Parts: sequence; structure tokens; C-alpha cells
Amino acid sequence: MRRSSKTLSALLVCTALAATTFGIGSITSAADPGSDSKSVSSASTHTGHTNKVSLLPSGDDADGDGYIPANPPVTALPPAAQAPPSRYFHEFQANCSVTHTAPDDPIIYPGQPGRSHDHTFMGNTTTNANSTTASLYGGNTTCKAPGDSSAYWMPSLFKGDKKVLPIGPQTIYYKAGVTDYTTVRPFPKGLRYVVGSPTQSPQEFRDHPGWVEGWECGESFGNVGFPQNCPAGSQLNLRMQAPSCWNGQHLDTPDHQSHMAYPDVKPGTNDNVCPASHPVALPMVEFKMAFPADGDMSQVRLASGGGHTFHYDFFNAWDERTLKALVDHCVVGGLQCDARGYDQTHPGAGAALNADYRLP
Repeated sequence: MRRSSKTLSALLVCTALAATTFGIGSITSAADPGSDSKSVSSASTHTGHTNKVSLLPSGDDADGDGYIPANPPVTALPPAAQAPPSRYFHEFQANCSVTHTAPDDPIIYPGQPGRSHDHTFMGNTTTNANSTTASLYGGNTTCKAPGDSSAYWMPSLFKGDKKVLPIGPQTIYYKAGVTDYTTVRPFPKGLRYVVGSPTQSPQEFRDHPGWVEGWECGESFGNVGFPQNCPAGSQLNLRMQAPSCWNGQHLDTPDHQSHMAYPDVKPGTNDNVCPASHPVALPMVEFKMAFPADGDMSQVRLASGGGHTFHYDFFNAWDERTLKALVDHCVVGGLQCDARGYDQTHPGAGAALNADYRLP
């Protein structure tokens, strides 16, 4: 598991996400947000210029300043009195199928339908540009656990002009990103963030702290861009991890990233810990995407551009009791769980959810 001392805000400033053009396959709005919109300036680390993000009052952000405060704010849990037992796994899965595609992004362009490049949505079936915590919470979902009404999305994949959807339910891991896995707590209701950026360079994509393996198919691994050829009937896969340390103050910030950070390595140890600026350990989300791949891949692209522009969004709308049960049983409990919260290698530990993926 790759770690970095850089926070997302220092590495990839995500205000460029809201630029009016996103490259190949982008869809932009003909409407001008107007002079009444607020803006936030932030430097792009790889272009050296400043991009302004249009911010408008909407949904969860009534004043349109881009900051959504946590209520109440949260401080870090104290470390365990002694090191927890060594466990290789401390995770569970959320298996969620694709619901729809649309040029919407309720995090970057809330209340502005059609403004973004095309996205492929998973989980909550109602996700659109107007989605809020209230509209998502308790809604219908394609995730195996009915308690997971969260919204997950990423730029749509194309082969030429044909949209290619992922194969079946996708695996979204919830892991411990810190060594003391007993300090991981559930996501606060309404937390949202963006991982990566459509404007990142190929080198920034490779160096991203969430990088796991890059694009791969057949015997081709570690690719920044798409492999040029994949065996017939194979899968194009990608894994990318999200930051798991929270500042405890905001459910969102104007760049949609700086309220989150990746763990640091504690000096003089091999322990991964949350930095003082982001002291609250949350689950580390990891997307593991699987697309059908067959033969020539030279025409494959993302709606945001080349393979190095991959990024994804997460908007938490879990039922609180269900998420806590899975986090406590699987992550804090040091187990390798499926979507029911069941670890086949430790059957005696039982499952967090029943056969219908609901709380017992």
C-alpha cells in the first residue's frame, strides 16, 4: 500500500476540475454562471497558472462558499494503549453496480446539470447534478448492502464513440489506511471528496499517493495510459486509493480535497499515522474497476482524456448504523470481509450483516 507525506491539497489542486473544458469527450454548459457566482483561486501544480472555480449556493452549501462544516466537528481518537494485534487485513467490500451515465457532477458542479464531462455512476440510483445528502440518504442503491446509499462515480470510458461500461458489480474496498486500525471510525454523514484530477499529468498520475497498480490487462501491468492491446475476452483493470485522514472540520472544501489527506509514516517507525492537520482516521476507499477489453485498445479514452486523467468521486450516504457495524466488525476487528462483513478465513467471528445484507 503506497503512502506519501503529501496531502492531496499539496499534490493535486483540484480546482482545475471545474475548468470549462475537460479535454476529449467533455461536455460543457452553454450557460454562464454569471457575475453573481463566487470564485476561489488556486494554483495548478503542473500548469503554473491559476484556475477559478465557479461556486454557487446549492443543496448542502447554502452560502456557496465551498465549505460544508461538520456538525459537530470531530477530533482524533486516542491511540490504543498498546499496539493492536498484527493483522494483514482490516477491510470490507462494497459491491456496487453501474446505475446510469450522465454529464453531471454534484460535487464539482452542484445544481448545474450537463455541465461536466460524462460520468459513470454506481450505488445510489438517483445521483444527479442536484444530489444532496438529504436526497441520497436512504435512497435506492445497486450496492449489495441496502444500507449503502452512497454515490460513487468516475469519468466514462469510451472505445471510439462507443461508451464501455464496467463488468457487473464493481469492488470498492473500505480499508484501514493507518497502522493502528483500531482507531478507524465511520465516515461522517454527507462527507464527499474527489480523488485525483482530470488535469493531472502522466507523471502526476504515477506519483499520486493513491496509485496502486495502474492500468492493466493480460500480462501488461503498471501502465499510466491504456495498454495498446489486450487479450480477447480479458478485463481492463485499475485500482486507486482515496485519502483516509480527515480534518474533522469540513464535509467538503472548495477544492473538494484539502479536508482529506493520506497517512504519513511516523518518524523512526514503519507506522502509518494521520498527520496532525488531519487527525481523524476514516476508512480508506479503494476503487477496483473492471472493464471488458478485447484486442486493439488504441481508440480507448476516458471522457476526461487519456488514461492518466482517471479520477473518481465519493459522496457518503451510508446508513450510520450499518456502516458502523461493518467498520467495527471488519476494519477495527482486523478481518478480511465481503459485503456482508463475513471473513471466510475466520468463520467463528460471524458476519456484521444477515443474508440479505441488512443489520440482524
